[in-house]
Amino acid sequence: MSAAERQARTDAADALCAKAYDDLGGPEAGVALVAVGGYGRRELAPFSDLDVVLVHDDDVDPGELAEQVWYPLWDSGVDLDHSVRSFGGAVTAASDDLRVALGMQDVRYLAGDSNLALRLRTTMLAQWRREAKQRLPALRKLVVQRHALTGELAHASIPDLKEAQGGLRDATVIKALVATWLVDAPHVELERCRQTLLDVRDLVHAIAGRGNDRISPEVWEQLPERLGVDDAVAAQVMVRELGRRITHISHLTWRRVDAVLARPAAVGARRPDLEPIAQGIAISKDEVVLDRRARPERDALMLLRAAAEAAERDIVLAPATAARLVRACPALPEPWPPEARQLLVRLLASGRGLLGVWETLEQTGALTRILPEWERIRSLPHASAIHRFTVDRHVVETCVEAAALIRRVARPDVLLVAALLHDIGKGDLLEHSQAGEPIAREVASRFGFHGDEVDLVATLVRWHLLLSETATTRDPDDPATVDAVVSRVGSEEALSLLSALTEADAKAASPKAWSTWRAGLVRQLTARCDAALVALEKGAPRPQPSEPDLPVPVDVRADPSVISVSVVPGPDGSRVTVVSGDRIGLLADAAAMLALQRASVRAARAWTQDAYGVSQWEVSEQHLDQAVLRQRIHAIAEGRVDVAARLSRPTVTRLAPIVLVRPDASESATVLEVRTDDRPGVVHLVCAALAGVGVSVRSAHVDTLGPQAIDVFYLQETSAGALSDVRAAEATHAVRAALTSAS
Repeated sequence: MSAAERQARTDAADALCAKAYDDLGGPEAGVALVAVGGYGRRELAPFSDLDVVLVHDDDVDPGELAEQVWYPLWDSGVDLDHSVRSFGGAVTAASDDLRVALGMQDVRYLAGDSNLALRLRTTMLAQWRREAKQRLPALRKLVVQRHALTGELAHASIPDLKEAQGGLRDATVIKALVATWLVDAPHVELERCRQTLLDVRDLVHAIAGRGNDRISPEVWEQLPERLGVDDAVAAQVMVRELGRRITHISHLTWRRVDAVLARPAAVGARRPDLEPIAQGIAISKDEVVLDRRARPERDALMLLRAAAEAAERDIVLAPATAARLVRACPALPEPWPPEARQLLVRLLASGRGLLGVWETLEQTGALTRILPEWERIRSLPHASAIHRFTVDRHVVETCVEAAALIRRVARPDVLLVAALLHDIGKGDLLEHSQAGEPIAREVASRFGFHGDEVDLVATLVRWHLLLSETATTRDPDDPATVDAVVSRVGSEEALSLLSALTEADAKAASPKAWSTWRAGLVRQLTARCDAALVALEKGAPRPQPSEPDLPVPVDVRADPSVISVSVVPGPDGSRVTVVSGDRIGLLADAAAMLALQRASVRAARAWTQDAYGVSQWEVSEQHLDQAVLRQRIHAIAEGRVDVAARLSRPTVTRLAPIVLVRPDASESATVLEVRTDDRPGVVHLVCAALAGVGVSVRSAHVDTLGPQAIDVFYLQETSAGALSDVRAAEATHAVRAALTSAS
C-alpha cells in the first residue's frame, strides 16, 4: 500500500462523483460538488467513506439535484457521508461546529462551479484564522476527551491508528493549528510520519477486509512481511514510533498554542524575552532554551541542566535546543561528577513534567548520550496484558510514581535510579530482573554511585518483583516467607526502598496491579520483614556521627563574638567552615549567609567543640569570597539584614514537608528529621525556628538527595540533655510551621 494507490483510489472516486453530477445535468455555475475531510486530502483507505458536500450559492436552488446526485454513488457500492449546504449555511455550520470547521479546511473541487469551490475553501480558511484564538481552547478540550477514550498509539495494547493520541486525527489537528498562522510545526517530519501511518492503515484495512483502524494482536502477526520488517515485535516498534513522533510534535505544537493564547497582544516587533533560570539556560515563550551567553561546548552538564529545569517547571524543552546540546556538549566523564548525578535525579523526580521532556530527549537523540542502554527497551511491547504501556513508557511512568514516594525513603536518589533501570533487562532471553542486575550495576557505577550504593541499586533491580510476587503467592505469616525476603534484601534501608519501588512499579503498570487487596498484602509482608530485620540488627551498636577536632582561629579565641569564615575550593565546589562562640542561632545565621549568597548546599555538618560552634558546608560554587561571606554573616548576626524578607519568594511545593522525632536514634539527644523540597534557606528556616523556641542544635547532618532535603538535627536543651516530650513536640510544631508558611 502506498500514496500512489491512495491517489488511484481517489482518482476513481473523483471520476465517479463527477460522472454522477454531469449525468444529472448539474449546473456549471452557482452549484458545486466538493470533497471534504480525508477524501478532500486524497487519503482514501480501501474502506474509507466518501465525504462529499453539494454546496450552492445562497440565491441558487439546486432542485432535484440535491437528492438525485447521491443515487448513482450508492448504486456503485461506496459508503457515502453527504450533505447539502448553501454557501452561507456552510460558513455558519463551520462557525458553530469544530468538526465541520476542521473538515471544511480540506475542501476540494469535484464537479460544477470550480470558482464556488475555491471561494468556499478560501472563506473557510480565512474564517478559521480569524476565529482561531477563540476556538482553540474548545478544540483542545475535544482532543483531550478523545485521548482519554482511545489512549495512545505508542503505548495502547490495541491501538487505534486514527483516533488514538499520536494517530492520524492528531496529525490533521496539527495541520489545522499551523493553518491558524499562530504557530508552526516541523512539516516535513509530520508529513513523513503521517504518510507512513496512512500506509499502515491501508494494510490493516486490507487484512481485516473492512474499515477497521484498530490493530488487534492477530493483525500484528500479518504485518511484518508487508511492512518489510522481521517480526511482529519489529512491526509494533515501527508503528508505535510513528505514534510517539506525532504525539511529540502534537505536544510541542499545543504548548506553543498555549503560550500564544496566554501572551498579551504584542505592541510592535521585538526580540523574544529571555528569562535566565540556570547557568546557560533561559525560558522564552514558555520553552527552555539557551541564553545568549551559553557556551555548551564548554559545559558537559548543560544538557542535563536544561532537561531538569524544563521538567521541574513542566514546560517544553525546545527540540532545537536539545539537538544543539547533543551536538555541542562534551561527553560526560566516567564516572559522572556528583552534580551530573544530582541533575539526573532532579529530572527523574520532576513528576508529570518528566514525560514531555523525556520524549524530547528521545526524539532528538539526547537520551542516547545520557543512557545508551535505553535502546534495549525503546518501544518494546509488554508481554503481560496487565501492562497498559510499552516497556519504555512504563519505566518513565514508574519514575513519575516513585517521585511521589521519595518522602518515605532515606535514599530517594537510589529509588529514582532503580525505577529508571528496573526493567532495563527486558528484551533479553534471560529473566529480565536477572538480566537487568549487571546492566544496572554498570550504569549506576557510570552515574557516579559508589560501592554500597551500586550494590543497593543492583539489589533493587534484581528483586523488584520480590515483594509483590511473594505477597500474592506465599503466606506472609509463615516465617519461611519472611526469611526468603530478608535473606535477599539484607537491610532495613533496602527493604524500605524496595517497598517504594514495588508500589511505583505496580501503579505505573495499571490500577489492577495496585489494588487495595494487593497493596495490603505487600504492606503486611513488608512490615513483618522489617520487624525481622530490626530483631536481627538489634544487638549491633548504632554508629554515632564522629566530628573532627578543628583548630579554633585566634581571633575567635580572643573574642567569641567574632565569626570566622573560611573557604577551601575543591575540584567541583568549595568547603565553607564557620567558627564562633557557641550560641543558639549560630547555625541559622551560617545557613542564611549561604542562602543569601545563592550558594547551592550539597551537604553540611555542625557540632559543638568545647565552647565554640563549628559548621562545615559543602557547596557547588568554586568561587566564593570569604571576606564577603564574613561581612554578610556579621550583618545577619547583628540584625542589619532582614533574612526572612530577602529569602521570601513564591515556591511550588510538590509534597508537604515531613517533620518527625526519631525516638530511638540517640540516648543523649532528641533527633529531629526534616524532609522537604530542597530550596534556598531550608536549613535557615529550621534552625531559626528551633532558636525561636530556645532549643540548641548539638549537631546537624544535612544532605540533599535529588529534589529533597533530608536534614537530621540532634537537639538538646541549653542545659544539656534530650528534650522532654513536651519540648520535642514544641520544636516539631515550630519547624513544621516555618516550612509550611514558607511554601
